[in-house]
Amino acid sequence: MGTTVYERRRPAASVIDRSLADSRRSVFWIDDLPDSAKPERPRLEGARTADLAIVGGGYTGLWTAVLAKHANPDQRVVLLEGRRIGWAASGRNGGFCEASLTHGRENGLSRWPDEIDELDRQGLANLDAIEAAEAEFGMDFEFERNGSLDVAVEPHQVEWLHEAAADAAHRGDDSVRLLDEHQVRAEVDSPTYLAGVWNTRTSAILHPAKLAAELARVAEEAGVEILERSPVRRLEGSGSSGPVTLRTEHGRVDAARVVLATNVFPSLLKRNRLMTVPVYDYVLMTEPLSAEQQRSIGWANRQGIGDLANQFHYSRMSRDGRILYGGYDAIYHAGGRIRERYEDRPESYAKLASHFFTTYPQLEGLRFTHRWAGAIDTSTQFTAFTGLARSGRVAYASGFTGLGVASTRFMARTMLDLLDGRDTERTRLEMVRTRPLPFPPEPAASVGINLTRWSLDRADHDLGRRNLLLKTLDAVGLGFDS
Repeated sequence: MGTTVYERRRPAASVIDRSLADSRRSVFWIDDLPDSAKPERPRLEGARTADLAIVGGGYTGLWTAVLAKHANPDQRVVLLEGRRIGWAASGRNGGFCEASLTHGRENGLSRWPDEIDELDRQGLANLDAIEAAEAEFGMDFEFERNGSLDVAVEPHQVEWLHEAAADAAHRGDDSVRLLDEHQVRAEVDSPTYLAGVWNTRTSAILHPAKLAAELARVAEEAGVEILERSPVRRLEGSGSSGPVTLRTEHGRVDAARVVLATNVFPSLLKRNRLMTVPVYDYVLMTEPLSAEQQRSIGWANRQGIGDLANQFHYSRMSRDGRILYGGYDAIYHAGGRIRERYEDRPESYAKLASHFFTTYPQLEGLRFTHRWAGAIDTSTQFTAFTGLARSGRVAYASGFTGLGVASTRFMARTMLDLLDGRDTERTRLEMVRTRPLPFPPEPAASVGINLTRWSLDRADHDLGRRNLLLKTLDAVGLGFDS
């Protein structure tokens, strides 16, 4: 087995320790919100009735509320959030907003080859709509359509980039630019970058917490009632008539229709309990770069960046000149539970800091101000799924698998179509009409996931070659990813 670039070029331990010494375990994006964007909202007390009740105050639930209310302003929409708006994945992700609805074209092509071009078209239209939403609804969530850089950090990955660029050219897609080592380092100067593909049209960056806060503001201004600190304990009502009831500790909502947008948290539907697993991802945020540091790295076009390893890194610039750097470790804890203590993992933060200075050695001396983690709702198909329950009166979407910022809006529209019984370009998709394979129950889940993680690590050390386990999982459509 070979070594990776991060093992061949390790910075000194003192560099890592100094960079993390003053960091705090807190989410930069949420800290960066003004107090006016974090209003205190009441919890649910007593009984409410609604035409549409939504469980979950992240992107999926908020987009559903906004789109539903603007489509039919007279309907009563109530949204219940267990803690605060945008506090979980929607407030702590990297802020990459991708057109792909399928976690990349390659994954979509392997699962839905007959409709991949249509999926790409709808995904691009969805990204265009998110960009237009700032003007349409008077929002500011720091949307920047800068594109993304896929970079090779090992020699065998360069060929993969050539194949991706050739495929785009064959399809007549002129938005994909192949960059050699000199060209990619002219964009972002890292000695680890051997080549790159710049996807100029299909990706953007944004401020995650501001998107959640702005969607909540627009929803409330349209008449949506948002209730925080109101975790839903039970969902009742199984027939085709009568209300669907959502019960919390202090009240209930009787609704004609319900949307479940609970992401990584345990589903209120038994059928979905094994459809996702929580995978913890870890992130660092630097202090703002000085003018000299900025010149040393370039990055004038401010693209989002991701490398091609199985255990990959992603990085981006914030509006105030910080670098977010995350990925690599994707940790599953036995039992599949969500626990705040899982976010405090010093070895993951130290590893990230080490890899950061391997990637950008000219920034040695830069300090990290924030470190945080979050649980990703991972599905076996690497991308979100949706469907109906309770005689068509309850819709759900989950399994975004770490690339869901944009597709939450798509799934919100799809769920509303499904609840209305509408035949649309979205509901006709095979991706929408089928469900992924579930994960096995414990303890088999822990054994399988950890064996898969080990195999992915081995592949990164063996020129990307996949072992028998990974090939078998590929063949049956099972997977594990962050």
